[in-house]
Amino acid sequence: MSSLEVGKKAPAFSLPDENGTKVALSDLAGQWVVLYFYPKDDTPGCTVEACEFTSGLKGFEKLDATVLGCSPDSPEAHRKFIAKFKLKIKLLSDPSHAVLEKYGAWGEKNNYGKKSMGVIRSTVIIDPAGKVAHHYPTVKAAGHAEKVREKLAELQG
Repeated sequence: MSSLEVGKKAPAFSLPDENGTKVALSDLAGQWVVLYFYPKDDTPGCTVEACEFTSGLKGFEKLDATVLGCSPDSPEAHRKFIAKFKLKIKLLSDPSHAVLEKYGAWGEKNNYGKKSMGVIRSTVIIDPAGKVAHHYPTVKAAGHAEKVREKLAELQG
């Protein structure tokens, strides 16, 4: 299990986005970051979640927050996913699962009685000081983006 505790420093990361550009948590210091983990590009739940974060992006920008999705998919797969659904969020590629593991988003899943290792759909809100402000250890895709935006507004007081 991860050691994600509210008030503790969020684990550092540096991952390539859909264009192969490195995105590091340290580069985002001073702003709110919504980092959400999802299993796979262009699958039903992941598409719903990505589209909702995209359609709600203005709301996150008003709250000075950057939204980042992260999955084990390649930057190329991310580019196709973004193009197909006109996504406006950055998608990070973590094929080694190193960051997923640090954030408790990789582990045993139980799908219809079949156990397997995989991505646990979850979201972390990181404050401008780089600390964990809120953690959703498991997430239902539909309606999640709006819940996160409301929580962000609440956290900002």
